[in-house]
Amino acid sequence: MKNYASRITHHLLRIAHYALLLTILFTAISFQFAYAQEDTPTDDEVNEVASQLYCPVCENRPLDTCPTQACHQWRELIRTQLAQGMTEEEIKQYFVDNYGDRVLAEPPRTGLNWLVYILPPAIILLAAILALQKFSGMDKAAENRINYKRDKKRSFIRIY
Repeated sequence: MKNYASRITHHLLRIAHYALLLTILFTAISFQFAYAQEDTPTDDEVNEVASQLYCPVCENRPLDTCPTQACHQWRELIRTQLAQGMTEEEIKQYFVDNYGDRVLAEPPRTGLNWLVYILPPAIILLAAILALQKFSGMDKAAENRINYKRDKKRSFIRIY
């Protein structure tokens, strides 16, 4: 009887070991599949890149808000490129290569595009300088008028 009980115990331990090994194996497999699903970029990640691009077809519409079918396809292309491991800069360069600089929300700082960055601050600075000169000139003109009136009164008083 003792021999029979030890055999059963040994057999049950073996089954428990196999069950434990199968549990570990299935757990490892299921974690791997769950990890593989995380490679798909989210809509937020796609829109982060798409917001930096303008629709090549529509006028002045960011790619992330454009409702056309073409823009939807381009957003899916961005999703695919992100899933392949491309960076934002590589994706933007892909669109520039295919559609030109006009698709960029921020023009590149080369050539005549520098004017976009230099002219507005320069115009504001020039306007501020001109306004200061004009206002300081107004003070002098007002002072000259006051002095002229005072001198005119003095000369009038001297005559009479």
